[in-house]
Amino acid sequence: MEYLTLNNGVRMPALGLGVFQTPPEETRAAVAAALDLGYRHIDTAAAYGNEHEVGQALRDSGVPRGELFVETKIWISDYGYDETLHGFDKSAAKLGLDRIDLLILHQALPSDFERTTAAYRALETLLADGRVRAIGVSNFMVEHLTALLDATSVVPAVNQLEIHPYFQQRAVLDFDDAHGIVNQAWSPIGGITFYPGYGEDRRSVLQDPVVTRIAAEHGRSPAQVLLRWGLQQGRSVIPKSTRRERIAENIDVFGFSLDAGQLAALDGLETGRRGGPEPADVTLATYGRAIPEAA
Repeated sequence: MEYLTLNNGVRMPALGLGVFQTPPEETRAAVAAALDLGYRHIDTAAAYGNEHEVGQALRDSGVPRGELFVETKIWISDYGYDETLHGFDKSAAKLGLDRIDLLILHQALPSDFERTTAAYRALETLLADGRVRAIGVSNFMVEHLTALLDATSVVPAVNQLEIHPYFQQRAVLDFDDAHGIVNQAWSPIGGITFYPGYGEDRRSVLQDPVVTRIAAEHGRSPAQVLLRWGLQQGRSVIPKSTRRERIAENIDVFGFSLDAGQLAALDGLETGRRGGPEPADVTLATYGRAIPEAA
């Protein structure tokens, strides 16, 4: 495993298991498989509805807590200072943890950015109180990061973004790099490029001829090539799968390296096409939903 050192000195495994859209009934087995295969970083979110099952798998694994890195996210419906503190309580209870390793805001809320900054100030309080080890954001663009840095004190440790060769968000990556913010890729193997919602003309980056050619050159899978591409550029990657063989394949990416020409060829696949929601479209009216209390 490779590690990244966050801007407050906390070490984070560079590769983790994501559980976005993993049904609760499948989450426990997927996390258990990942931990058995050597994963120590698990990424979930309040909005995923599977924090409880992640927590069950963590407890059942027998892996010492000190070896685990658990990341979760506050949803926009729980933004605001007091609301976010309570959001932490809900997530911690579902996960069965007293302290969360990385807590991030799931989206910017451009239509009510004061709620966003209030939520982040709550994260700063949780950090100061030792209830989280690091804080960050997700899906924040340069304008959101600039406004956040102007209004708060702690520079985010992580910005989790849609990053794959077809959509690289280089302006945001450069801003993050300049401010010591680790870029963390969701959909690092371009899974969103073959989801039905990507459009009728969708094409999977896993099937791109450039990717498959490089995979053949290394005797690796396209997914392994894309994960290696992200890791070699200093990013955290959190691929998701519920299949043990895929989970095993995704962690087996530390025994080879891409050369400069291969990295450049992958960089050259940029399409500028976002698969996730446009940040400006994320409002409480369109995406707000209540996050249940812990049972």
